Amino acid sequence: MPKTTTRTTEYSKPSTALLWTEGGRAAADAISFWTALPLLAAAPRGDGQEVLVLPGLSADDSSTAVMRAVIASHGYSANAWKLGPNLGPTRKIVSGLLDKLDELYERQGRPVSLVGWSLGGILARVLTEYQPDKVRSVVSLGSPFNLSVETSASTSHAGPLFEALRPWHTDFLDDFSSGKRKMTTATPATSVYSKLDGVVPWQACLDIEAPHRENIEVTASHLGMGMNPRVLSIVLDRLRQPERGWRPYQGDARSYAQAA
Repeated sequence: MPKTTTRTTEYSKPSTALLWTEGGRAAADAISFWTALPLLAAAPRGDGQEVLVLPGLSADDSSTAVMRAVIASHGYSANAWKLGPNLGPTRKIVSGLLDKLDELYERQGRPVSLVGWSLGGILARVLTEYQPDKVRSVVSLGSPFNLSVETSASTSHAGPLFEALRPWHTDFLDDFSSGKRKMTTATPATSVYSKLDGVVPWQACLDIEAPHRENIEVTASHLGMGMNPRVLSIVLDRLRQPERGWRPYQGDARSYAQAA
């Protein structure tokens, strides 16, 4: 897989054509999920680890229900965040995330894997900075973690909503959005991105080139990532990496990622 390096640059919103077709393409992602279900079912089972799944901006646990069901069916303990709609780093959400991570860590006495969709992936990365010893790995789906809070309204179609919610936000994302946007911990991190993303600029989802960092391109819509078969097969592959033996993604002949 070719390596990709994040560039510090000005990002542009995805085209209106991509934005307007998001709904139809998300529906296609959902249809392809049911078609590929037998292939997904054949993926190797995990080791029972705790997995916390974080939804995107304004979405709640219902948006991640399919993804959590797939994860749970492969031998993991898949957990909803149970914090209602994702309104960004409000006091309730930040304290709830920290408490949830503590709870899941104490349940098994070992680090927890985080899977975050869009803004959920950004929150997962920052949560890892706060509690690196309690996080096993992070997988972000369409998460524009290179966007600054200050420019999100002009560079992302989701930016105006995020901007409107900022009066209720804590400083949880401040360091991450002021030039320190890269994870500094050694925790393995996978960024799944799509050049067909109609909501956020895909370039802003690219991580730095470094050990335990990887970018994986898919052809999903932003709104359909949680049901896209290839995305789900990547999530399953990343979760089954050994706790101290993480390897970069190579694909799997038995998965939809190779069959597609």
